[in-house]
Amino acid sequence: MPFVDTSSLETIERLPGWFGRYFHSESMTFAHYDFHRGASIHEHFHPEEEVYEVIEGELEVTIDGASQIVRPGVVAIVPGGAHHSVKALTDGRAIIVDYPRRGGFAGG
Repeated sequence: MPFVDTSSLETIERLPGWFGRYFHSESMTFAHYDFHRGASIHEHFHPEEEVYEVIEGELEVTIDGASQIVRPGVVAIVPGGAHHSVKALTDGRAIIVDYPRRGGFAGG
């Protein structure tokens, strides 16, 4: 599958206020999210490295107790095994990539 039309993927509300479209490459998982102000992702961890790239809006990302605002031009890189949480400060859109490929998501 060398090309993916993300607009044709099913949208799933994975958590309240987080509407995602998911696909996988051979070694990575991709999530294209629309998020709503006030939506959050509880503190958690997983073995995969995870990268948050905000396209529109602002997220507050906390990684192992350190928080920073992530907006267009600022990327959050969560090391595998690091405790992290996210809070949407505005409505917006983000792309989140996990490496290696992460199970438990649509199609994967």
